[in-house]
Amino acid sequence: AGKLDTLGQSGITFPMRFLGVIPARYQSTRFPGKALAEIGGKTLIQWVWERTLRSRKLDQAVVATDDERIAEAVAAFGGQAMMTRDDHQSGTDRVAEVAQRIESDCYINIQGDEPLIAFETIDALCVKLEETPQAEVVTARVPLEDESEARNPNINKVVVDHSGRALYFSRSPIPYPRNRPAGYFKHLGIYGYRRSFLLRLGTLRPSHLERTEALEQLRLLENGISIYVVDSKADSIGVDTPEDLERVRALLQNGAK
Repeated sequence: AGKLDTLGQSGITFPMRFLGVIPARYQSTRFPGKALAEIGGKTLIQWVWERTLRSRKLDQAVVATDDERIAEAVAAFGGQAMMTRDDHQSGTDRVAEVAQRIESDCYINIQGDEPLIAFETIDALCVKLEETPQAEVVTARVPLEDESEARNPNINKVVVDHSGRALYFSRSPIPYPRNRPAGYFKHLGIYGYRRSFLLRLGTLRPSHLERTEALEQLRLLENGISIYVVDSKADSIGVDTPEDLERVRALLQNGAK
């Protein structure tokens, strides 16, 4: 049970409910079928599922997919899958479809290609939503130790204000270190949403900055929607290419926690 929310003036309280949603599609641009790639005798999607179930805050989890092969693989290892439309432009859109069909207070969007995601990060997002009633969207960041990674356009960076709200996300190193070392933070691609936000997501049209940087979260900032950012102690690696898969395979076979 999480923090209790009071409904109306009745004095009756109910625990806030959290649903973990793992979007997974087969036709990935750079690595088709990666959700079913094998790592140590398990599929990639099974590793993500098992990591997700370690959460102490989620009430339930579901894999949201548009491919029968992934749904069948999830069922085979005892997970729960939901078939969703095949025309979604992003994982967030797929989570929004789940929100229309399964009612919960909040939804945690766990990337289906991140088998090293830490359950502590999932729980931190849930706690932030519990403790920050005005937060509609939350996400996470982790410090970048290697400055060369800040220059890697495949690693998204984030800067925040004093209240922990995102000021900007970029593929470029931000802030630019003109006068002093910057201290860069990597944006982890995990999100928490209130249901009310997901139900109006379809009214937000793709924006200029979103198209420029190819980062969908910029659509929210351009529409005046605050994104609260929590600090994570654990990094996570997304599998976007076969080379990423080999890197993750080595880490898991060496006992990565």
